[in-house]
Amino acid sequence: MNKRQARYFAIGSTLLATLIFLGLTVDSHRQFPKLTNAQNITPAVTLGKDVWHKNNCINCHTLFGEGAYYAPDLTKIAQQRGAPYLRAFLKDPSKFYDEQRHRRLMPRQDLSDADIDGLIAFLDWVSRVDNQDWPPRPITVTGSGTGAGKPTLEAAVAGTSTPAAGSTADASAKDPVALGERVFRTAAPACTACHSLTAGADMAGPSLAGIATRAQQTLASPGYKGSATDLEAFIRESITQPSAHLVAGTMYSADGVSFMPNTYDKDLTPEQVNHLAAYLATFK
Repeated sequence: MNKRQARYFAIGSTLLATLIFLGLTVDSHRQFPKLTNAQNITPAVTLGKDVWHKNNCINCHTLFGEGAYYAPDLTKIAQQRGAPYLRAFLKDPSKFYDEQRHRRLMPRQDLSDADIDGLIAFLDWVSRVDNQDWPPRPITVTGSGTGAGKPTLEAAVAGTSTPAAGSTADASAKDPVALGERVFRTAAPACTACHSLTAGADMAGPSLAGIATRAQQTLASPGYKGSATDLEAFIRESITQPSAHLVAGTMYSADGVSFMPNTYDKDLTPEQVNHLAAYLATFK
């Protein structure tokens, strides 16, 4: 290739790359309304955006990976935690985190109820944006409990904790326990975002280690008001009607309502719920 050919090749390559870039840019802008659900931007969402900026939330948190990296990315927090949890957390973060144990604590913002509702609406809208799985490895919330002597397990937070003793899950595509383990790790919102399978590692939700034993004790207690009569029925009820039986602790419920999302009866099929119950029933 002589100098003239090299020059033409460079010019042609640059023009081609520019055309491709412009085409991709136009296509991205064309898809923004669909990807962002722009039609769902309500006055409450706009108010929440203003609250987000007014309180400089981005100085510690990120959305879509953009912002500061001192605190967790909140892109999907509304789906991971749910409105009741977020409302209680925003009122008083110190109930959920301990500054000595976690070495940092979100400052209390003293937001009004209207501002909190708006911020939750904004975060809910953000969580429903099709972000194409970006960022690929966000800083996730730990949600670790503050009970004395209870360990904080990053592996549990990341969903990498191994099944506790008593689990019989294997790779069989027909084994309900194995299928239940798959549901546990892939459901949306993810069970692993709030629960660990390690004894004492309470996160945003209590540890599920020993859930079978505790469930049997609850069923036998006079204070149980639910409708379940056996172990797996109790676990199914806990999944689809989380407020039927409340675990003690201000970080798990408020005003008789569990912070656990109550949408699993719609998000999961009855078969998936059965598989999940079969899996959790193995944790004695």
